[in-house]
Amino acid sequence: MKAEIRELAIPGTRSSEVFESEALNLAPGTQSVALFSRLCIDRGEGAILYDLDGNHYIDLMAGVAVASLGYAHPRYVAAMQKQIARVHVGSFTTENRAALVRLLAELAPGDLTRTQFYSSGAEAMEASVRLAKSHTRKSEVVAFWGGFHGKTGGVLPLLSGDFKSGLGPLMPGAYASPYASCARCAFDKKFPSCEWHCVEFLERKIRTETTGQIAAIIVEPIQGTAGNIVPPPGYLRRLRQVADDLGALLIADEMITGFGRTGAMFAVNHDSVVPDVIAVGKGFGGGFPMSGLIIRESVAHAKPFANPSGSSSSYGGNPLAAAAARVTIETILEERLVEHSRTLGEKMLAVMQRWEGDIPIVSDVRGKGLLLGMDLVEPGTRRLLDKKVTRWVFDRLLERGTLAMIYNPEVRINPPLVIREEQAMEALATMEEILREACDHHAL
Repeated sequence: MKAEIRELAIPGTRSSEVFESEALNLAPGTQSVALFSRLCIDRGEGAILYDLDGNHYIDLMAGVAVASLGYAHPRYVAAMQKQIARVHVGSFTTENRAALVRLLAELAPGDLTRTQFYSSGAEAMEASVRLAKSHTRKSEVVAFWGGFHGKTGGVLPLLSGDFKSGLGPLMPGAYASPYASCARCAFDKKFPSCEWHCVEFLERKIRTETTGQIAAIIVEPIQGTAGNIVPPPGYLRRLRQVADDLGALLIADEMITGFGRTGAMFAVNHDSVVPDVIAVGKGFGGGFPMSGLIIRESVAHAKPFANPSGSSSSYGGNPLAAAAARVTIETILEERLVEHSRTLGEKMLAVMQRWEGDIPIVSDVRGKGLLLGMDLVEPGTRRLLDKKVTRWVFDRLLERGTLAMIYNPEVRINPPLVIREEQAMEALATMEEILREACDHHAL
């Protein structure tokens, strides 16, 4: 498909004025895409965003996998308007929340039938650690290199990269081991001839470095922040066995992957695994701050987590949040967006895989459903491109009317689940042109 040629002046005058006005009082640390684009977004419709200057963009970000239904979905708007006109806050039972917990119990794998609600991903992950300690009476947790579970104190030690630089000392009892990121294996091995060396190393690490009091293994079924990294089939089943051998909980962080994003309702379904806890967020509320833990019946009653007010949160499951999550999931089901994610994702992946043999800077194209990724590398090597180059690619793509997380060399593509095939293919055609331009412009 040939890309529509659109050249936008980015940012426009009105966007610049509002951005600069806000910057006078907004604390530093805003998300990179907001700082790089300098856009002032006015509205959205489906998978299209409009800025204050009238420019429109095909959105391949969805607010980092948050806007599952895109923008201004009529059913979502109607449900939220109806709820806010009645009651918007409080921890009392509401019809929406009662219906939501029943729906989650039906959709979750195995015997995960209990749910508690929170407002952010980090808050839910912190709660999952409290739950694991309550249930196992153990004190240590293990996660993985490249993982991201929030930036609050209890889960901060589990993060990779510079998020925790200068913030020590960190909470003790937290460990991290290499993830099954086979294209960039920490051990320079190849799958499957490695015979699951990373899992064997994890077991050895636990025996050698911990006190043997592992309460939980926390894992993203597909690592989002690391670049939408897909582990080989069977990885989660191996981790399930390790957790069982240790008497630990297996906690699946499905903040990004849950509710159809990967072409299955939950990403653990791809490996036919039943974790003890599934943590959900981002697309769960369709854009409204809503997260939660879906818990096995046998685990949910552990105290002190299960004591009155022990697992609750001030805003968790409030009337607006429950309405948002209910209408989001019901719409995903009724509009068959899980299947749409799978089929469109396969088509997009096929297009991108052709680039790998044709555009010298493209490497390790990967993904499931509408959670896709690739690396941008120095030609003929596995060395990631300099971020000056990927920032150039991001800027050029934005000027051509496509918004994507391509400012880092570990590219992440996760559009709204409602994106139409013609929109997705137009965006990919534009991206292909810009990637070829980058090779010429930067003599790559």
